[in-house]
Formats: sequence, C-alpha cells, structure tokens
Amino acid sequence: MNCDMECHCCHKTKERPAEEYTSLINRLNRIEGQIRGIRGMVERSAYCADILTQVAAANAALSGFTRELLADHIKTCVADDIRAGHDETVDELVGLLQKLMK
Repeated sequence: MNCDMECHCCHKTKERPAEEYTSLINRLNRIEGQIRGIRGMVERSAYCADILTQVAAANAALSGFTRELLADHIKTCVADDIRAGHDETVDELVGLLQKLMK
C-alpha cells in the first residue's frame, strides 16, 4: 500500500516516486515564484489589472497542482485502500472533493 499510518502523529504519509515528487515540487516552485512576483508588483504599485492578471495565472497554476495531486491520490492511495478493503477511504475522498469544490 502506498499510504502508511505514522503512529507518532496519526497522519497518513505517502512515499512518492521520484518522478511524481519532482513534478509536484517543480509546480510548487513555479507557483511560489508567481506569488513573489505578485508581491513585488504590489510593492511597486503596479496597475490593479496587471496584478489581477498575475493572480489569475497563479490561481490557474495552483488548480493545475491540485488536479495533478488529486489524480495521483486517486490512482495510488485511494485505489490501494479500496483493494485492501478499506471502504472508508471512499467517504474520505467524497469529503475531500466537497472541500475542493467550495
């Protein structure tokens, strides 16, 4: 199973393949750069519409990260848990999807 329980903190963890880890970290680094760029625009008193355009781009990048992570989660953690007979994972996924769709 790809998701394991850690006894000391009661949170699940996941060992990610190097390719998945690198992809997620690269996306986060780009998003972090976009956010720093937006902050710089505010500090330089950039035009509101220009800042909002960059905010929209950062939101789209974060949505892309979310889609990638969710797909990986369903393909690995959720599928493995269901195969192992942990049907409560479906309820967890439903709750997660409800949070994401707010």
